Amino acid sequence: MLIKREISVKELYLSYLEKIKKEDDFFGSFLYLNFENEKEIERAQKMIDEGKAEILTGIPIAVKDNILVEGMPATAASKILENFLAPYDATCIRKLKEKGCLIIGKTNLDEFAMGSSTENSAFKKTRNPYDPERVPGGSSGGSAVAVSKDFVPIALGSDTGGSIRQPASFCGIVGFKPTYGLVSRYGLISMASSLDQIGPFAKEVEDAKILFLNIMGPDKMDATTLKSFNFKEIRKEKFKIGIPKEYFFEEGLDPRIKDLIFKRLDEAKNLIEIEEISLPYSKFALECYYIVMSSEVSANLARYDGIRYGPRKENDDIFKVYSETRNLFGPEVKRRIFLGTFVLSHGYYEAYYIQALKLRRKIQEDFIKSFEKVDFIITPTSPTLPFKFGEKQDPISMYLSDIYTVSINLAGIPAISLNGGFIDGLPVGIQIIGNHFSDLAIFDFAQKLEEIWSFHK
Repeated sequence: MLIKREISVKELYLSYLEKIKKEDDFFGSFLYLNFENEKEIERAQKMIDEGKAEILTGIPIAVKDNILVEGMPATAASKILENFLAPYDATCIRKLKEKGCLIIGKTNLDEFAMGSSTENSAFKKTRNPYDPERVPGGSSGGSAVAVSKDFVPIALGSDTGGSIRQPASFCGIVGFKPTYGLVSRYGLISMASSLDQIGPFAKEVEDAKILFLNIMGPDKMDATTLKSFNFKEIRKEKFKIGIPKEYFFEEGLDPRIKDLIFKRLDEAKNLIEIEEISLPYSKFALECYYIVMSSEVSANLARYDGIRYGPRKENDDIFKVYSETRNLFGPEVKRRIFLGTFVLSHGYYEAYYIQALKLRRKIQEDFIKSFEKVDFIITPTSPTLPFKFGEKQDPISMYLSDIYTVSINLAGIPAISLNGGFIDGLPVGIQIIGNHFSDLAIFDFAQKLEEIWSFHK
C-alpha cells in the first residue's frame, strides 16, 4: 500500500497510534508511546518517494522495554530504572532505523524480563487478548499483545528461557528465538548473558522471518555474535520430525494440548514422518536453567547500586546506599539475585554452578544427537493454557510454565512457536525446534505447516 501510494507513512503510523490510544488503556501492552516521530516519518516517506524503500520502510514496530531506543525510556519495567532514558540505540534498533522502520513505542514486560506472565511489571497489568482475566505470558507479554491486537504488525522481544515463544503461544501469534549469537545483544538490558537472545513477534511466519533477517548479523559491539556461519538448508518433500517422549508423556502437560498437537500432526501427515525420540537430560533442564540464569542475574544486576545505575538513596553509610537503592527491585528479581549469589558463593560454586554447566553441556548433546536422526523436533510451547491472574502464587508452579522452552536456550539452538489452534477459545502454541543455524529452514518448514493449519488467518 505504501509503495502504490494508497496510504502515506504518516497516515499508516497515525492509524496504528489511534488504535493503541483507543484500546490499549484496557489491555496495557505499552509503557511508552512515541508521538514525536515526525522526522523519522518524513525520512521513511522520502525513501519511498525516491524509490529507495526496503521491505520494512514506513512499517511501525513495537519494542520490548529492555531494548534501548535512543531518547526513549528504558525501564525494564522496574522502579529502579523508572527515569532512565536510553543514551544510544541497540544494534538491532539502529539496523531497523536505517531501513526506515518506525519505533511506535516500548512494551510492558516482567521486571528485568524475569517471569512467565508479565505480572511482575512494576508499572501495569497486561491482559491476554483472548480472555482479559488471563495473563498474556511473559516476559515479553506487552509485545505479544501488541501484535495479537493489531496495535502493530511486528514487534521485538527477548528470549532468555522462553520469553518470546511462551507469550506468542498464549496470544495466538508467531514468536521466534534465533540461534544464540545471530542477533547482537548490544543495547539489550542484560539478564543472563549466555542465554539472552532478541527475536521477532508477528502474525505470520513470513513477517517474523523478514524482521529476523533485518536484525541479524555480526556486531563488533557484541563479542558473542558470530562473524561467519552458514545457515543449514533442509529441502525435502517429507520431513522427519522428532517427538520427545519426555515432553509428551510426563505429568504436567494438559492432556487436551497433547491431543490437539497430535491432531495437528495428523493433518500434516503428507508433509511429515514422525519418530519418537528421547532427550533424557531435558528433565533436569529447569533446575539447570535456574542455577545458570540466576548466577548470571546476580552478576549482571550488581551494577544497579545507586552509584552506577538507579536512583541514589543518600546515606552516610555506603552499604545503606546500596541496600536502600536495591530495595526498589521487585520480589522476583530479589529472589533470583539471592539464589544466584548463593550458588556462586564459596563452598557452593562447585556443588551447584559447575555441576549446572556440566549438565548444560549434556542437554546440548541430547539435542545434537537427536538432530542426527531427525530434521526438526516438535513439542508443546507451554504445558498449560493461559492461566488467570494470581493463579500461580507459588514461584515453582510459575517456573514450570517454561519447562518446554528453557532447554532450547541452554543449548543455544533456534525455535519458533506457531498457533496450533484453540481450546475453550484460548490459543495453543506448537514449538518447532531446529539444530544450530537451521533458522531459515525452521521458517520454511513453519510456513508449510502454517498453510496446512491456517490459524494465522
